[in-house]
Amino acid sequence: MKVIDIKGRNNVYSSNVYLVTGDWKKLEDLNTLIDVGGDPSILDTIDRTSTGVGKNKIDQVILTHSHSDHTSNLSLIRERYRPKVFAYSPFIEGVDQLLSHGERIRIGDRMFEVIHTPGHSSDSVSLFNDDEGVLFVGDTPVVIRTAGGSYEANFITALKMLCRRRVHTIYFGHGEPITKNAHAVLLASLKNVHRSMMAKAMALAHPEGNVEESRPAGQS
Repeated sequence: MKVIDIKGRNNVYSSNVYLVTGDWKKLEDLNTLIDVGGDPSILDTIDRTSTGVGKNKIDQVILTHSHSDHTSNLSLIRERYRPKVFAYSPFIEGVDQLLSHGERIRIGDRMFEVIHTPGHSSDSVSLFNDDEGVLFVGDTPVVIRTAGGSYEANFITALKMLCRRRVHTIYFGHGEPITKNAHAVLLASLKNVHRSMMAKAMALAHPEGNVEESRPAGQS
């Protein structure tokens, strides 16, 4: 599997766009875009990228979620390359097939697990390949460096699922990938989530703090 970060030349707000091919670009490999971004100039970059002799440039598109910075180019991509489009959300125009949590889908020359990971949005999914430990998370907030936030139960469940996978590399919807100690980063995030939940539970149990210390001197 090869992961190519497709860059545009326009100064517009956009997500990362990843083109995943097989190592040897065989005819049976599925050239796949993970998200399509918002910069139309990526089509020129795709056209210049080697994706295999006699193969479609793009066989399929997988959208990590429905936000516009990840989906705006979809109509242009569909028109030029005629790919099959997958997404978890049923509300994106141009999607051919809906993804479901736990299903497996071929990307490049590898099989990936689809994991529903709400947190950034209710329709977010992550994609995980166990062979190489590659994880695409879109905008799901899997890097949590400090305690103190508030997290929904569905997100915590999803983060626990990710922590049970042997993750070596994390590709994000924005920013650079994590290529070292990725699994340790996930475990640290889950630890900070647990600390946040414990602090919240203690605050609810003792909303007024320490009653004894708050009483004026001489009172009992």
